[in-house]
Amino acid sequence: MPNTHRAHPDYEALRPQAVALRRAGLSRRQIRDRLGVSLTDAALTHLLEGEPPPAWTKRPNAKDDLRLKARALRERGMTYDEIRAELGASKSSISAWVRDLPKPKPRWTMTPQMRRLERAQTTFRAERDEERQRLTREASQQISDISDRELLLIGTALYWAEGSKDKAYARRESLTFINSDPRMIQAYVRWLELLGVERHRMRCSLHIHDSADLAEATQFWSGITGVPAEDFLKPNIRRDNPGTNRLNRGPSYRGCLRIYVKNSARLYRQVEGWWLGISDWAGGPASHVPSGMV
Repeated sequence: MPNTHRAHPDYEALRPQAVALRRAGLSRRQIRDRLGVSLTDAALTHLLEGEPPPAWTKRPNAKDDLRLKARALRERGMTYDEIRAELGASKSSISAWVRDLPKPKPRWTMTPQMRRLERAQTTFRAERDEERQRLTREASQQISDISDRELLLIGTALYWAEGSKDKAYARRESLTFINSDPRMIQAYVRWLELLGVERHRMRCSLHIHDSADLAEATQFWSGITGVPAEDFLKPNIRRDNPGTNRLNRGPSYRGCLRIYVKNSARLYRQVEGWWLGISDWAGGPASHVPSGMV
């Protein structure tokens, strides 16, 4: 087939013709044929620079409809997440389709937003505290009367966790217990009663910071233990350093109570033996918790 194209076109002279043909609605192939010259794709692109292709040459795009809907929703003030939920399109696609449109105005100013957040947090904390109280209340109701044997085991484990122990390098063959929890002290005193320890054998002393009310704390622990306040030993008072920011302050702080039992070496050895019995049992096959306890 004879070559009808001219060999050495003047590209600058051809550009007005190419643009006119493009604006007349011709495709790239039609323009090349009309010009009658050999043009590479790059050369033709250069001639048509800045001229969009006619609509009829565009291939149909399945997402065109989604793009138009996304733009309409954005113009109505919807966020990317809301448009995604509405159309099912990806967030990256939505961003590409509507990024030239202005951002929607915030629905709430900062002050109402903070108020809404504070109300939500307050509600959440109240519900969480109620759940805690409910669980604690239900668990406490599972414990009714405690037998002497159960109290013996409870007190032994309590002492071996919190009480002082005898060591080969530091002999302490006596019962000495210190704690700041009034309920734990009450349970410990009940245990001592079970073991036959009278009040006059209990020597109580306070370990407390100097910022606390010593007289009030002494009366408080006297009421818990049944040991007269005047029989308490000299307290161990810790001086606070200037600028110390302790959390254990306020009217509920009453220090730690130390209870030493006189002439308790024999009793200490018994407690040690009871604990050995418990620990030997714990090393055996595990038992299941009775139903209703969990």
